[in-house]
Amino acid sequence: MTIDSERRSDAEIYAAHAVDLVRFATVLVGPVDAQDVVSSAVLRSLGSPGWSKVQNHRGYLHQAVANEARNLFRSDGRRRKGEVRLSGQPMVSLPEFRPDVLEAVETLSVRQRAVIYLTYWEDMTNQMTADSLGISAGSVRRHLARAKAHLRRELHV
Repeated sequence: MTIDSERRSDAEIYAAHAVDLVRFATVLVGPVDAQDVVSSAVLRSLGSPGWSKVQNHRGYLHQAVANEARNLFRSDGRRRKGEVRLSGQPMVSLPEFRPDVLEAVETLSVRQRAVIYLTYWEDMTNQMTADSLGISAGSVRRHLARAKAHLRRELHV
């Protein structure tokens, strides 16, 4: 197999999953950072030594996007803490349509948001979600239960 055909194959894989990956990233990090997260995740995936052995490209890329989202939150969290410390006052964001729901969802972990999104918006089974994220079906059930309980508490439902 030549390098050109490998690139074409990777391009086809990306083209087949790009829209879903951006939608998934948007749920995890918001619309502003979604494309950057997907780009970083795809580049890391294609450059990894094990990429040629991956059987489930969709699942691998979803997992890479979730990992990249976690990395973004870690770095953003550190940056925001520094900004707040320097400014002496909390940062203010404009309210969304349902700020209470948005705030409640933002308090979920990236993994919980990923599980909620794949299960409810992508209509995946627990096993499909588990395969996409590289975790067990039991972990999916646990993350779903914890996320729903947390949202009920936060939203007083």
